[in-house]
Amino acid sequence: MHNYAGMQISRLLSIGSIAALALTATACAPTAEGGADDGTVQVLASFYPLQYVVERVGGEHVDVNNLTPPSAEPHDLELSPAQARAIGDAGLVVYLSGFQPAVDEGIEQRAPQHVVDAADAADLEEDPAGGHEGETAEEHADEEAAEEAPAEEDEHGHGAATDPHFWLDPVRLTAVAQQVADELAAVDPDNADSYAAGASALEADLTALDEQYTDQLAPCADATLVTSHEAFGYLAGRYDLNLVGIAGIDPESEVAPARLREIREIVQTNDVSTLYLETVAAPQTIETLASDLGVGTATLDPLESQADADADYLDVMEANLDALAGGLTCS
Repeated sequence: MHNYAGMQISRLLSIGSIAALALTATACAPTAEGGADDGTVQVLASFYPLQYVVERVGGEHVDVNNLTPPSAEPHDLELSPAQARAIGDAGLVVYLSGFQPAVDEGIEQRAPQHVVDAADAADLEEDPAGGHEGETAEEHADEEAAEEAPAEEDEHGHGAATDPHFWLDPVRLTAVAQQVADELAAVDPDNADSYAAGASALEADLTALDEQYTDQLAPCADATLVTSHEAFGYLAGRYDLNLVGIAGIDPESEVAPARLREIREIVQTNDVSTLYLETVAAPQTIETLASDLGVGTATLDPLESQADADADYLDVMEANLDALAGGLTCS
């Protein structure tokens, strides 16, 4: 009888342990509404600038995961099965349509309830720098013909050839912050005031950053900015710089010898003193060109990913400003 009673007690303890483990696992899992047991909203951001916005706006009320690994190229992102499932389970997904095809496909397939498409607030453009400097006559004629033809649009109504790099213009990023705050409030209305306050604080920082750029680059109005590729069109358009990309929007596109001859002429004609490398592009071509022309080089970060965990968006943008102010030919 004693052994039987001991066995029963042991069996009951085992059942209790299993039940406790099950409760713990349930507590750690996200809820069906995309929130965790601690009340935070589970948010997926498709690449770093959007992660930064959500973290600043959401604060302690959000748990943000970035679909693009640190220092990875967001254009080339491929989603794992777990990431694809997470899109459907998240409380909010923040992305930029047309920028990462894998994310576009994941959202179409998983249909998350709450989504922010940054393209809606960023007001993307085909030519944000607003100039044609450095184009051949043939390229400029082709562009004019394209402008006269009906524009092909994607499912969101944006032009097919829009420049995605809006986050390098702090004013446009401010609009996205408000969009994120509004959608977080829809997901979690109890903390709507906190999200509005987070967006206001971020807006103040971005406004101050815009003022820094405006003040320091005012003497450089109409200066020629030569970069590895055309990632800085929105920045150039905002601060009156003439952007010349050695490559186009795609940093991996091959540069033709004729294009390099054009760049040489532009550099010499406009008294350019610095060619700008980028942290995501191979430096060999531009370093060789700079050496041949007898000009210097500096580095700009297009901020598509966070290369240094200790440097956030504001830190990198301030470093970019220092590089621009120190390398442009200004009056």
